[in-house]
Amino acid sequence: MSWLESEIEKIENKGSNGTGNGAGSGTSKKTAAMYFAAGIVIALVALIVLSLLWSPGSTGSVKVIRIEGEIYSGNSPNGANSEYIGSLIRNAADDPLVEAIVLRIDSQGGVMAAGEEIIADVEYAKTKKPVITSMGAQATSAAYHISSHTDRIFASPDTATAGIGVIITFYDKSRVYDREGVVVEPIKSVETKDAGADYRGLSSTERKYMQSSVDASGEYFINDILAQRPDVSRSDIETGRIIRGAEALELGLIDEIGNLYQAIDYAKNYKNNMKNDDKKGAKEDVDKTDEVKEED
Repeated sequence: MSWLESEIEKIENKGSNGTGNGAGSGTSKKTAAMYFAAGIVIALVALIVLSLLWSPGSTGSVKVIRIEGEIYSGNSPNGANSEYIGSLIRNAADDPLVEAIVLRIDSQGGVMAAGEEIIADVEYAKTKKPVITSMGAQATSAAYHISSHTDRIFASPDTATAGIGVIITFYDKSRVYDREGVVVEPIKSVETKDAGADYRGLSSTERKYMQSSVDASGEYFINDILAQRPDVSRSDIETGRIIRGAEALELGLIDEIGNLYQAIDYAKNYKNNMKNDDKKGAKEDVDKTDEVKEED
C-alpha cells in the first residue's frame, strides 16, 4: 500500500468511528479523502515546477549554458560540440519557464563551421528571448564570433578575446616517411584529391587555392563581426590580434565589464536594463553634440 493510500484510509477510518451513520456521511468521507488526495497531487506538481525553475544551470528564470573548450561539430556532451550546445540553446528558447539565456563562454575558438551552427541556434533563441554572453578567461576566434551574435557581452578586464581570423594547418611529413622507409602510393581520380595529405607538400596550385579559401572565410568573418558590432573599426580587428577585455570595451567589442552573476542579474531585468541603456546612450549622444557645438 502506498503512502497516499494509507493516508486516505486513515481519514476514512477516522470518519467511520464518528457519530454519523447515513449514506450522506459516507459520501462526505469519500469527498474529504478525494480533496486530500487532490491536495497532495497539487503539492507534488508545485514541487516539480520549483525543481525545474531551480535546476542545475538555472538561476531563477535565467538558463546558463556553458561553451567551454575547443568548438567542434558533433553531438557529444563532452566539450563544446555544436549539435549538443545547439540543442541546449533551442530547448531553453522553447521552454516557457526560461525568460533569458546566458552563454558562459570560455573557449579559444575552434572549427568555424561549428561556430556558425551554434550562431544559427543563437539567432533562433533571440526571436523568443534575450541571449547574453558572459566571457570567462577567453573567448577568441569562433568563440567571439558566437558572442557577437548575442544581445549583450560581459567580460572581465583581463579576458582574452577577439583573435578574429581563419587558419588551416597542413603537415608535410614526407621527409619523416623517407627516413623511416615508408612509401605511399596514392591512386587518385583527380590530381588534387589528396591535397593536404601528410605524405607530401602542397603544390603551388593547391597552396594558391587554399589561401584563397582562407582569405574568403576570413573576409566573411570580419564583415559579420562588423555587421553585429557596428561601433567596431575594421582596423582594430583585421590583424587577428588577441585583445584584452578592458581594451575590448573601449573598442566596442564587448558591452560591459562584469562576471557571470552580473550577466545573470542583467538578463533577469533585461527589458528595464535595455531602457536604461537607451536613455544613457541618448544622453551621451546629446553630450557629444554639445561638445561639437562648443568646438565650433
